[in-house]
Amino acid sequence: QVQLMESGGGSVQAGGSLRLSCAASGYTYSRPCMAWFRQAPGKEREGVASIDTGGRATYSADSVKGRFTISQDNAKKTVFLQMNSLSYDDSAMYYCAATYRGCSLLQPGWYDYWGQGTQVTVSS
Repeated sequence: QVQLMESGGGSVQAGGSLRLSCAASGYTYSRPCMAWFRQAPGKEREGVASIDTGGRATYSADSVKGRFTISQDNAKKTVFLQMNSLSYDDSAMYYCAATYRGCSLLQPGWYDYWGQGTQVTVSS
C-alpha cells in the first residue's frame, strides 16, 4: 500500500514562500503519479499540480502557474511543491495524492492514495 507523508506547511506572510514535501513509500515497483491538491474551508478540493516519474509536470490553473513549481528528487521518492509569491487565497490544507491511473486527470476522484495534509496559512 502506498503511503504518503507531507511536511513543510506553516504560516507565512503574503509574498512569502514555502516548500512542501511529500515522501512516498510502500510501493515495490514503479512509483505512482503524484499530485498536490488543496482545500480551503467551505470550498471544493482542487488540484494544484501533478508530476509523473519522468518529471513531466502539469499545473491546474493560471493562478498557480508561474508561482508554484512541482518537482521531485533524484530518487523520485519525494515530490516537492515550491510556492512563491503567496497570497491569502493560497491558504488551504494541502494534500499529497497518488494514483496508478496515470497523470491524465487532476481531480480528487482520480487519486487513490492521500497524505494527511499540511496546513498553509498566508497572512498579511
